[in-house]
Amino acid sequence: MSYDIRLDLKQSQQLVMTPQLRDAIAMLQMNNLDLADYLEKEMEHNPLLEKDEKSKTSESESNETFDAGSSSASIGSGGSMQFNDPENALENRVADQKDLRTHLMDQLNIAITDPRDKMIAALLIDRLDENGYLRESTDESAKSLACSTDRVERLLGTLREFDPTGIFAHDLPDCLALQLAEKNRLDPAIQTLLDNLNLLADADFKKLEKLCGVDTDDLTDMISEIRALNPKPAAGFDYTIAQTAIADVLMERLPKHEGGGWKVKLNHETLPRVLINQDYVAMIETGQGDKKDKKYLTDKLHSANWLVQAMDQRAQTILKVASEIIDAQEGFFLFGVEFLKPLTLKDIAEEIGVHESTVSRITIDKYIGTPRGLFPLKYFFGSGVGSSGGGADIAAEAIKAKIKTMIDAEDPKKILSDEALAQLLQKDGIDIARRTVAKYREAMNIASSSGRRKQKKNL
Repeated sequence: MSYDIRLDLKQSQQLVMTPQLRDAIAMLQMNNLDLADYLEKEMEHNPLLEKDEKSKTSESESNETFDAGSSSASIGSGGSMQFNDPENALENRVADQKDLRTHLMDQLNIAITDPRDKMIAALLIDRLDENGYLRESTDESAKSLACSTDRVERLLGTLREFDPTGIFAHDLPDCLALQLAEKNRLDPAIQTLLDNLNLLADADFKKLEKLCGVDTDDLTDMISEIRALNPKPAAGFDYTIAQTAIADVLMERLPKHEGGGWKVKLNHETLPRVLINQDYVAMIETGQGDKKDKKYLTDKLHSANWLVQAMDQRAQTILKVASEIIDAQEGFFLFGVEFLKPLTLKDIAEEIGVHESTVSRITIDKYIGTPRGLFPLKYFFGSGVGSSGGGADIAAEAIKAKIKTMIDAEDPKKILSDEALAQLLQKDGIDIARRTVAKYREAMNIASSSGRRKQKKNL
């Protein structure tokens, strides 16, 4: 046996992930709160970076200054419907009714004094749904807000005591429990009833009596007590306005004299303005200090310049993504959820000329404040269902909205089955199967036709 020894040269290409490239990619994924923390740490380690405490209203900055909210983009021609209508104007709606966020923030400013706690609590307020529930778990809130679970639990302990009672509940049983606890009526029997609301919906009173350890009269009293509670503590407030205050991106309608359409910009209220200390730059340019100091400052200047460029690149990419989303989903902003279109990350990536993974990172844990409320950017992405006649696909969320509208309007004596709902949607040109209707209905926590029949019979 013999061995041949050869020396071969092969040429290949590979992407080297530098620390700066890793940081740039990480910055794309950060929301404004995370990025603010990141910038604070960078300023601690780089004397050439400093926070600009001056006015944040300027929309034009020099090459040395970066304002996280200075860039804006006007997109789309749109129409002049709804949000320009005096009856639906934002300022008129604010005057008509106190919004939930203002009501809660008034209490927050008294109950919580620590600035960081106030910021986190305000962000938790913005995560409430239209019923006033905080649907995500404590761990999910802590992860998305980049803080400890203990801190979120402590803040929720305070927030759950706010008016209206039941606010910040995780679900309906939790909401009702908070209200009963306030009345000192949350005993073991009624807690068991809350834990088995599905049996109440099915009118299985005998099983409830056995589980709760009560007789028929006691159960009747408990049910009457529960029905007197408020299942939607946010119902008396303007939910839409409450959700527009804190966001990573903001959109607003341009006035007619500016051509209409939409304007989108970053929310600079949640990000510090960062600039480069020109005194140190002058030291470098004039050669002041010894060689070691000059090298140190030169290195820090390069890092500062890179950070400014990375921040600007992040801002521009976020604005491009948000702009394309708004352009693609203009029907939603004009007319509501039933006009939401199917949209994929790939669709946006192709439009703005970036990789799909970039769009994915940009849309993670970021929210956009709109005239219709605060929405995660991920909300606008989703598959659709085909329409008959070769028309455009319809977004799943739009179909869910149609199903909910039909169910809300159904005659209590003629409850619609999933098959009946599917047939009605098909008449509207939506090619959908009964099992898909059932899946969407269950995703919205809406009972089956038999369950709704029992519910409405007992009302």
